[in-house]
Amino acid sequence: MQVIETSIPDVRLIVPKKHGDHRGFFSETYNRQQLADAGIDFEFVQDNHSLSVEKGVLRGLHYQLPPKAQDKLVRVIRGAILDVAVDIRRESPTFGECVHAILSADNWQQIFVPRGFAHGFITLAPNTEVVYKVTDYYSPEHERGILWSDPSLSIDWQTSGSDVILSGRDAKHPLFADADLGTGW
Repeated sequence: MQVIETSIPDVRLIVPKKHGDHRGFFSETYNRQQLADAGIDFEFVQDNHSLSVEKGVLRGLHYQLPPKAQDKLVRVIRGAILDVAVDIRRESPTFGECVHAILSADNWQQIFVPRGFAHGFITLAPNTEVVYKVTDYYSPEHERGILWSDPSLSIDWQTSGSDVILSGRDAKHPLFADADLGTGW
């Protein structure tokens, strides 16, 4: 398993080994000890799985406030996404900066998004399935969001705004400057 730093060192790409032959492949997609050795030492308590039928489905930017903040380990098992993490930790030297990566069933990469980051993704292919582990349970009272298209974040979603498919909730998130970012990160 290879762990690669991104431009924001707390967000990391993880590339599990994939062993293939004429039958298919085998991959150890999660190994707690190997991740702990790389500084990602968390207990994941919930797995989430989403299917986006159409290309251009955008989910995000989501986060949960402390004490229910979540670290996430995200991977794609079918299709492809552009995955985005935004640093919302006010005291961080990278506050307001974004990291993005293309995750796909083909490239087999995962991304670790720590607590203190808003997270979202857009599907780059139809019938995309995303699975991710989180370190705390879903808590509607602590859930918050940031508007995906906030110009102050300068996120290149690799599509025009008219092609984006959003939930009603995601379309109404506040701008970054107005978002409840909480404290205690």
